[in-house]
Amino acid sequence: MTQDLLSERILSTPPSFIRSILKTASDPEIISFAGGLPNPISFPQKELAQSAQRIVERYGSKVFQYSITAGLEELRDEIARRYNALYGLDLRAEHVLITTGSQQALDLIGKALLNAGDGVILEKPSYLGAIQAFSQYGPQFYSVELTDEGMDPEGLRQTLARHTAKVMYAIPNFQNPTGLTYTADNRARIRDVLRQYPDLVLVEDDPYGELRFDGAPLPYIGAGELGNSILLGSFSKTITPGMRLGYLITQNTELLRYISIAKEATDLHTNVYAQYLILDYLQNNDYQAHMDRIKALYRDQAQTMLQAMAEYFPADVRYTRPHGGMFIWATLPHGVSAMQLFPRALQKKVAFVPGDPFYIGQKDVNTMRLNYTNADSETIREGIRRLGDLLRGLSGARGSGATSGAVDKPDRAR
Repeated sequence: MTQDLLSERILSTPPSFIRSILKTASDPEIISFAGGLPNPISFPQKELAQSAQRIVERYGSKVFQYSITAGLEELRDEIARRYNALYGLDLRAEHVLITTGSQQALDLIGKALLNAGDGVILEKPSYLGAIQAFSQYGPQFYSVELTDEGMDPEGLRQTLARHTAKVMYAIPNFQNPTGLTYTADNRARIRDVLRQYPDLVLVEDDPYGELRFDGAPLPYIGAGELGNSILLGSFSKTITPGMRLGYLITQNTELLRYISIAKEATDLHTNVYAQYLILDYLQNNDYQAHMDRIKALYRDQAQTMLQAMAEYFPADVRYTRPHGGMFIWATLPHGVSAMQLFPRALQKKVAFVPGDPFYIGQKDVNTMRLNYTNADSETIREGIRRLGDLLRGLSGARGSGATSGAVDKPDRAR
């Protein structure tokens, strides 16, 4: 009877598979590579405590009062100036909307742009949180294959030739779930395709961009280049996830106005205390030095996991080698279901995310996502050893040994 009361929108929205996994893996004996959790030792707790005291002394009741929907102008200006310095953009505070995490930004985009049946282009595989957020609005999803260089430009061209799409969603840096990064050439080729479709809104989600520990930053596909371009960012992976502070950037001020109306109708504005706290932290600390420490930590953790996978995984298990971010994507032998493997892994007290929820309309895929940022080196090695024992026991595995370590096309093996 309860379902009779519910809207079609909520009934069509899939539950978060990762949230379910995190509950399952809450046993302290389980080594979990499932969540996309920053390492708690990276949180600047002392500095944030100092900021918490300063903002009350400096701003008084403003910290506890209602504010404007767009967010604190000083914080938006700080964000704009940082992106201008890093990426050569020409942003101002008026191009930035503060959101309650970048997850809210995804929902606001869906709310402002999507009608039932509208086309949304996604990477294959894609971030399950985006799939969940957009699903509320009843779109038609079109998936384009990821290669080791990024979304396949020719596949995108063919998809746009066959289907009408309103939104394209991509994660160009250290993609979730694969850890892959679009090359500069790939970004340029995709940009050339999108120039032929000026009404298509490109959403570049970049929560991991500042977590690059190898190589130099690359220009965005759309930001500063395409008129209907939206860029998403977040402080969740760099300062604190608990404050739920993200932001949406676009130089299309008319589009931003309608997204802001959607936010106003949703929650009026993002938590004001959190905005002042992050603003004060940025103004009174060496943010770049903080980021350098996080990147060094994550580089070590990624290398530890890759070395353990080379040592313990069978030779026919392939995996990506990320240059930043938080994830490694493993491809199991053809015909092996990671979803069916998951309960057996829990019996060995280790957890991962099976690939299924990252795809549209596919089940029992042979891929899995592994997070390396939320465990120390000893724990990473032990968890990978347990997974390796399980994988070597699978029929069709060709024995143990080091993998080639090459960056794989994430789902060619199915």
